[in-house]
Amino acid sequence: MCETCGCNVAHVLGHTSSGAETVEVLKDLLEANDHQARHNREHFDQHQVLAINLMSSPGAGKTSLLEATIDSLAGDLNIAVIEGDLETENDAIRIRDKGITAIQISTGSACHLDAHMVHAATHELPLNKLDIVFIENVGNLVCPASFDLGQHRNIALLSTPEGDDKPAKYPVMFRTADLILITKSDLLELLDDFDPDKAGAYVRALANPAPVLTLSARSGAGMQAWFDWLRAGLRL
Repeated sequence: MCETCGCNVAHVLGHTSSGAETVEVLKDLLEANDHQARHNREHFDQHQVLAINLMSSPGAGKTSLLEATIDSLAGDLNIAVIEGDLETENDAIRIRDKGITAIQISTGSACHLDAHMVHAATHELPLNKLDIVFIENVGNLVCPASFDLGQHRNIALLSTPEGDDKPAKYPVMFRTADLILITKSDLLELLDDFDPDKAGAYVRALANPAPVLTLSARSGAGMQAWFDWLRAGLRL
């Protein structure tokens, strides 16, 4: 499992009588990450760059969403992407094929990005020329939500094939999201067991008032609301 989020630490140290070692190591990891995240955010703020953390399970459509967003907005906005995956540069190559800078972070055994990884990647970006940096986190519905990267906004994607109860099953990610995107809406007519209203109700049950948008990067349905949300974020 992951050696940076504490999964491995908990396994190795969890056999002690008090468990104090596990708690202390996890506390130190999170404090160090949060310190770096604050520095990252200051860096983005200094350059007036909107930093957005995209989180979802694998295959929910993060890269497809970015491709469609670049196709529509790259003529008006300067965009770059930080890609997080355990291995390969497949997603980064897809973004670069759009003429956009993409920095690949290969995490190895780590199931999420952390602030230190993002800090290293930002130094490869021309921040003074950018409007938005998208951080495509590792596909995982658990760990990414627990680590601040220095982003301004968290976005959680929920694809229609996954089931509308994911916010109830994975509350941390959906509770911390500033926007929830129900993706692959073009499949709704084939998946009669997914109800967008029900998914939204699960989000509200977490006391999260964030907007819930339904869209399809493939067909373009609902994408304008996503673009409007992004542009509003640039004015903050």
